[in-house]
Amino acid sequence: MGQKKKKPLAPALMYLISTGQIFRLVTIVTGSIVMVYAVLFLMVYAGLFGHLATVQELRNIQNHISSEVYSNDKVLLGKYYFQDRTNVRYQNLPEHLIHALIAAEDVRFYEHHGIDGRSSLRVIFKSILFQNRRSGGGSTIHQQLAKNLFKRKRYSIITMPVNKFREMIIGVRLDKAYSKKEILELYLNTVSFGENTYGIETAAQRFFRTLPCDLKIEDSALLVGMLKGTFIYNPRYFPERSKTRRDNVLSQMHKYSYINKATMDSVCALPVRLDYVNLSHNEGPAPYFREHLRLVLLDWAKNNPKSDGTHYNIYTDGLKIYTTINADLQQYAEEAIKNQMANLQKNFDRQWKDRDPWGDQNAFILKILENTPAYGRMKKQGMSGEKIIEALKVPKRMEIFTYEGMKEVEMSVYDSVAHYSRFLQAGLLSMEAETGYVRAWVGGINSNYFKYDHIHSKRQAGSAFKPILYAAALKNGHDPCAYLPNDSVVFEEYNNWTPRNSSGGYGGYYSMKGALSQSVNTISVKLLEKTGIDSVIRFSEQMGIEGALPEVLSLALGTGNVSLKEMVRAYNVFLNEGKIVEPIFLKRIEDKYGNVLFETETRISEPLINPHHALLMTAGVGTIVTLDHFLHLFQRFTFCLRQFPEDKKKAQQTNTCV
Repeated sequence: MGQKKKKPLAPALMYLISTGQIFRLVTIVTGSIVMVYAVLFLMVYAGLFGHLATVQELRNIQNHISSEVYSNDKVLLGKYYFQDRTNVRYQNLPEHLIHALIAAEDVRFYEHHGIDGRSSLRVIFKSILFQNRRSGGGSTIHQQLAKNLFKRKRYSIITMPVNKFREMIIGVRLDKAYSKKEILELYLNTVSFGENTYGIETAAQRFFRTLPCDLKIEDSALLVGMLKGTFIYNPRYFPERSKTRRDNVLSQMHKYSYINKATMDSVCALPVRLDYVNLSHNEGPAPYFREHLRLVLLDWAKNNPKSDGTHYNIYTDGLKIYTTINADLQQYAEEAIKNQMANLQKNFDRQWKDRDPWGDQNAFILKILENTPAYGRMKKQGMSGEKIIEALKVPKRMEIFTYEGMKEVEMSVYDSVAHYSRFLQAGLLSMEAETGYVRAWVGGINSNYFKYDHIHSKRQAGSAFKPILYAAALKNGHDPCAYLPNDSVVFEEYNNWTPRNSSGGYGGYYSMKGALSQSVNTISVKLLEKTGIDSVIRFSEQMGIEGALPEVLSLALGTGNVSLKEMVRAYNVFLNEGKIVEPIFLKRIEDKYGNVLFETETRISEPLINPHHALLMTAGVGTIVTLDHFLHLFQRFTFCLRQFPEDKKKAQQTNTCV
């Protein structure tokens, strides 16, 4: 018998079966994924992917805080930091800043306890399942704070879900450890605004030169808007894009009834206005001073441990460092150096335009290049000196310093050294006589390109040394009213050396005051001979001259190498009735809680010289700086390049390079 043929299933029944199979398949796949992620979540919770901070540990968390340097008149000069951060209290945060943050980042902030259920679903499907790193919008402020406090790690293909689960768990624990206000405060003190800037106070100072409490609503909206992308919404680089993002934040604030429509419209119509200031290690006022202070602070921290035996860290402990610098005087000093040195540089370049100021220019530059890191690296690679110099002569794109501003040029390392070697340098130190407080400190013309601090550089003092010599002569019993002959004398015991007067004139007699005011070299040498070279050197050391001085008669003309800092300390003796007042630049150090860790007071010694003699020296030095003499010197200034042996010899004879 033949078999009966099966009738085909009805199309509707086939549809139901296929739909059921798909549904079961989707259910199985979804269930499997949920189970996998549930297991993964439990593994994260159990700490298999690294320790998770406990509630107690979160309560004790400490941010790294920048140490701040202040002038005597409470102006912020700069900071020392690894991450530029300054903490601010919640009560000092403007209400519109809090509203902008919540409207833009976490509208249900006050309703959840670290995890926002609705937003979490978006995170699961976008960030975790589809690995969309730009999905955003799902992390609560708690979770973002967790990410700020504990940097994300790599876990191969499960990096995203593991990090998200870690942040969710820590976010819930943060909600148990802190109140809502405390979480907002901690978040705004840890969040990055780019440019190595952390925390709202540092961001407010950098972009608007103000404190958070003084931020305007448009400023708050702009800073909150940057959190979505600190570079792409940076108002310095992308002002239009930043404004669009700011206006979106304002729109969110209106949407959630934090501001009305009229306020939104009026603020959105405003342009982006920045008052940018970057108080980095090289930017801001007194950079040379802050570098000198940094080295002093590191030494202080090393020798002054905390009560628990650990050492202070000037980059992370949030110290408040109060100095004697006067912000206005510092600004005037920096401007004076910049303007005067720019004028001197023009004259120098005009005089030496077609000549080499360093003699053998090539040998001079090669000597500098041999001490550069680039030369050292290539030397270690086995390259010959000839090949290294050849490589350093290859032009490349670089930025160079000029008084007209920074310039982008095509220049080799060799040529850049030649460029910078022609710049004249200077230092300026201003000290208050009675207190010893250093009020201004300028170590060079630009700290970005010239790191050496000329406050410490030792140079021949020239005629600036003569007041020290004259004071030593008075202390040794020389009669200030006695007259000395202005004769040309040959000193046979010193290789027939003859001191010469810069004017070329001889004859007549001079008192000490007259000889000092006219800077007569022959008289100065005779005073040194009468007083004794050893006596003058010992007296100079008592005055604050630290380096070794040459035991020769040309010392009277200032051939000894001394620093500007030493000379200022020595001259201060004349203004303090013969007493030594130690220079002070650091007044006080406080910890982040305001406890005083270090404090200094003015230190005054017993008189080194008779107060009457100090008064005579003050009057004598004062006559040198009369207006006519100053204008005369200003009109006929010359450049002394002490690298030339013949110039150095001439300086020792005539002291023309003053």
